[in-house]
Amino acid sequence: MSGSNRIDIAYGRDKLVVNLPPNCEPTIIRKPSMPKIPNPVGAVFDALANPMGASRLKDAAAGKRSACILICDITRPVPNKLFLRPMIEELIEAGMPLDGITVLVATGLHRPNEGDELRELVGDDWVLKNVRVENHFARDDAAHVDLGVTPGRGVPLKLDRRFVEADIRIATGLVEPHFMAGWSGGRKVIAPGVAHEDTIRTLHSARFMEDPHAIQCNLVSNPLHEEQLEIVKIVGDVWALNTVLNEERDLVFVSFGDILDSHTAAVDFVRPAAVIPVGRKFKTVVTSSAGYPLDGTYYQTIKGMVTPIDILEPGGTLLIAATCSEGFGSRDFRAAQDKLVALGQSAFLNTLTAKRIAEVDEWQTEMQLKPMRIGKICLYTEGLDADERVATGVDIVEDLDAAISDAVAASGDPAIAVIPEGPYVVPVSAETL
Repeated sequence: MSGSNRIDIAYGRDKLVVNLPPNCEPTIIRKPSMPKIPNPVGAVFDALANPMGASRLKDAAAGKRSACILICDITRPVPNKLFLRPMIEELIEAGMPLDGITVLVATGLHRPNEGDELRELVGDDWVLKNVRVENHFARDDAAHVDLGVTPGRGVPLKLDRRFVEADIRIATGLVEPHFMAGWSGGRKVIAPGVAHEDTIRTLHSARFMEDPHAIQCNLVSNPLHEEQLEIVKIVGDVWALNTVLNEERDLVFVSFGDILDSHTAAVDFVRPAAVIPVGRKFKTVVTSSAGYPLDGTYYQTIKGMVTPIDILEPGGTLLIAATCSEGFGSRDFRAAQDKLVALGQSAFLNTLTAKRIAEVDEWQTEMQLKPMRIGKICLYTEGLDADERVATGVDIVEDLDAAISDAVAASGDPAIAVIPEGPYVVPVSAETL
């Protein structure tokens, strides 16, 4: 994991060259080599032909009239172009009419993906021309079915009608570390992906976010994961296609079948590559927000601040680079950040813990508190205006190389951890797992 003093880290659609100070001792933390699948299209066909824990799609769809295929929004680099058409063609082979098939963008409470962005997301003009491709809108009450509450923690469950009422339900996604739900993909594409605002705000309230088990790469006793499993049980049969990508965004794994079985297989595959034991903590940590599309907003950048906190020495400095090319994030998120800056960390958290349902997007600000409790957070970005920079609540640096040098000098420790891929890699301070 050690390396030279000139490091490329993910930044926007390209790389950012970071020049570490002379005489420093860098530890470069990245996934081990994950060879790409030589024939990714063939791998998708093979996965569809050999579903895990479920019948083959064309058999299940025989005689059925409708299907809803969930895809992640633009914040996830899911290779939709590889699998949407083969999946749709298998439904057609079963006799399902094209006008009965909907591809639904699981936006959660994010903005819709439209126009050229939607075309980039889907990645296949044939799909856009032949089936409906629509966005989920969490605030549209009429577009959701009320399924009561979950039996475990009483979460109000309202899901997109197009998904719930479809004869065949399919979720697709990318399995990677997630800083609240443990791992992305699978059940997470349903909730919060196509859930109503009330469901999302409850799942993101402080009683979930402050639970010590609601952390990256952990599913054991994770309250978010447990509620998502309950939601899957209530919905009924759901197929899922889960993918894993390497650092170059090439397909290295694909699974298909029952939503729980296929997700478990993907998690088991990626865990050894994503969770990296480094055997120590560092006073200086340099990371990214994984580049495009994840580093497009400050909202998403916070994920890169949270995932390395296990290796950040108390009182140390974490420096993160993100383009924030789309700006800050939603108005709701900006309001939460303004409140954090005005009130301070403790008072802001106190406003959250008494609530049973969170205000929209304030949970991301709540997650930012986690690294702030440990050390100093510095952000290098070219995409925020002066007011937005103040609203981040962290230190803004104009010269990342100089800021790294200053952090090393202030710490008196030449050791630096560098995580080029940001939140897609989770370093832990233990020597072994």
